[in-house]
Amino acid sequence: MKTYIIGNWKMNFTVGESSLYLHKLLSKVRAYRDLETVVAPSLVALQTLSLQTDRRKIKLACQNFFYKDFGSYTGEVSISQLRSLVDYAIVGHSERRYIFGETDKDIKKKVAAALRGGVTPILCIGETDSERSFGETVDVIRDQLLGGLSDVPKEDISKVLIAYEPVWAISGHGQPARLASPLDVADVLKLVRNILREAFGSKISEETPLLFGGSVRSLNAESYLSLRDCNGLLIGGASLIAPEFTDIIEIAKRVKNDRVI
Repeated sequence: MKTYIIGNWKMNFTVGESSLYLHKLLSKVRAYRDLETVVAPSLVALQTLSLQTDRRKIKLACQNFFYKDFGSYTGEVSISQLRSLVDYAIVGHSERRYIFGETDKDIKKKVAAALRGGVTPILCIGETDSERSFGETVDVIRDQLLGGLSDVPKEDISKVLIAYEPVWAISGHGQPARLASPLDVADVLKLVRNILREAFGSKISEETPLLFGGSVRSLNAESYLSLRDCNGLLIGGASLIAPEFTDIIEIAKRVKNDRVI
């Protein structure tokens, strides 16, 4: 299975800054057969970067889209409009859930729309600090995972990337992020594998890529990438710093076949 390193630029960089930064990354990143590097710039930069990038080195993702393919939806953009620009689409990110009020119903429709449009969805799941404190992690993960996949045909489940991003480990939610320990992450990724196995069978469970996202830096990337069930990382702030992001890519390549937990 491939390893995935995905940088979510969120609402940062102008179009010009995005282009210059991608140019810098392309000069530093090498193409690997078994490692996929992806960046998710803002919507306004996608067209420019799609013409600029070398997809052997860096593919593009969109940060958001509407689940309808076309129609009278002022201000929205569909996967059918984006599929010539991107290979991946982030769905259900905690900032979409908790800042913009996206519901489980919205998220499952987006996952299905991405697959329908030939774009790989990156389904984000994760519990808040209060949910964790009250011992609700297992229920939240199960509900978000199976809810997000509920409109996906069984044969397409393993085409979805699942990213565990505990909300309490992500900065920008009104309180300082806490570092998720590798053992905590290992437990949840194992939980996700077990839920997939119970719902869809062992083959699909083992073939579905699982990622981790939560204040990842070059200093801690190896500890997460070495986990048995971790197939990559979804990176926020560190993806905006070229030396950090490229270091994480090289770490991912180095530890790909050396998972220890």
